[in-house]
Amino acid sequence: MFKKRNLWLVPFLFLSLVLAGCGGGTETSSEGDSSSDNGGSNDGKTYNLKAGHSLPENHPYQLALVELAEKVEERTEGQVKIEVFPLSQLGAERELTEALTLGTADLSISSTAPIANFYPQIGIVDLPFLFESREHAFNVLDGEVGQELLAGLEDVGIVGVEWGENGFRHITNSTHPITKPEDLKGVKIRTQENPIHLDAFTALGAQPTPMAWNEALTALQQGVVDAQENPIVVADTYKLHDANQKYMTLTGHLFSPAVLMFSKTVWDSFPADIQEILLEEGKAAMQLERELSVKADEDSLQIVKDNGIEVIEEVDVAPFREAIQSVYEKYEGEFGKDKIEAILNTK
Repeated sequence: MFKKRNLWLVPFLFLSLVLAGCGGGTETSSEGDSSSDNGGSNDGKTYNLKAGHSLPENHPYQLALVELAEKVEERTEGQVKIEVFPLSQLGAERELTEALTLGTADLSISSTAPIANFYPQIGIVDLPFLFESREHAFNVLDGEVGQELLAGLEDVGIVGVEWGENGFRHITNSTHPITKPEDLKGVKIRTQENPIHLDAFTALGAQPTPMAWNEALTALQQGVVDAQENPIVVADTYKLHDANQKYMTLTGHLFSPAVLMFSKTVWDSFPADIQEILLEEGKAAMQLERELSVKADEDSLQIVKDNGIEVIEEVDVAPFREAIQSVYEKYEGEFGKDKIEAILNTK
């Protein structure tokens, strides 16, 4: 029910609207209910948020964010609305993560490698051959180590809500089958902008070339790089068979965790009851994202094969692990040998 306002309040309310429009994705409503049956905020504000990610509209990131938007709008009775922007429309992952730290973006889902540029501690989960399975990975991420990493994001101006995933990463290339580390010698491979990834592929004898994904497709098509490494669903979604990629090796060299994140500046602008709803629905949405990622991997592997990419499924990863031991030694000082061993030993 709307309350009548005195005429002298009109200029003040108009000014409030203008100022709110300059903020990080929130709008102030000039009128609002004084109470709410669902325990919602009665501060009279509405919040129009933009959620960004780098992948297509059929990717689990998108589907999870759409689910989040629907549930949040429903539970807040329209007080919080989230518009979802796929395909790096709000910026590539690194750019969008930086915007979150500055308070100039609202929320996103991102893989961890770009986040490490601003929050180096999260880079521990990007160590190659760290996780043996999805179950192992989420036992770690949902446990003490993973929750400490989420909490630490606040130090750089980000609120980490929940872990998701983008699957295990595998290598595709345009030149020859890769079955052992020696096969990577001299191969120009696109990687994420992450020092651990660069060090790992350098140790394997490749020539890593970091670039944003929205630049990588052109580089693959034009032969600027020979190879790339990504989850299977990316090879399918982006039709890498049309980008000169003829071979896929299921190395599973990296598990790619993802994080649902809010700008802390934006998060702190919400009343406590809205924060609670966003937290609950954010966690639920990322559980859905995990389930969708498993199914997407299964479906995409068959599609990749059907489109003529030769898939090397049986890979002895022991020589690869041995070849990158120098990477572990290099980062033990940064992440802590005990913490790395705790992850490796988690059951």
